[in-house]
Amino acid sequence: MNFLIINGPNLNLLGKREPEIYGNTSFDDFFAALQAQYPQHTFRHIQSNHEGILIDTLHEYGFSAAGIVLNAGAYTHTSIAIADAIRSITSPVIEVHISNVFGREAFRHHSMLSEACKGVIAGLGFDSYRLAIEALIEMNTNR
Repeated sequence: MNFLIINGPNLNLLGKREPEIYGNTSFDDFFAALQAQYPQHTFRHIQSNHEGILIDTLHEYGFSAAGIVLNAGAYTHTSIAIADAIRSITSPVIEVHISNVFGREAFRHHSMLSEACKGVIAGLGFDSYRLAIEALIEMNTNR
């Protein structure tokens, strides 16, 4: 199966940015470990700080990927356009967050994307991504 992981703004700084919240591991290091854990599947990763690129990526892969894991960063709380893009595609999308957004600032408690996604996983560090992949594998296996 082919899976796409999309990371939004500031997630290119994982491993450097606010390590007390996001840890010291870079996304590249995590991604290599994820690929090694699931050698029978193909993974692609896209990161952008630009909303339009995230939408274009959803459009490009959203009809062929077995599933999409989306950490839209701050766009989670503001982007109707990303929510509309998720609704427009056929690949299942799972929203993930590394931190527990409900234990942080009040503006992070609401997601514009959750209604459009198949599920949401938050607060489990990088394991949020792995659990999303597990869920997507299960969804595709039970079709």
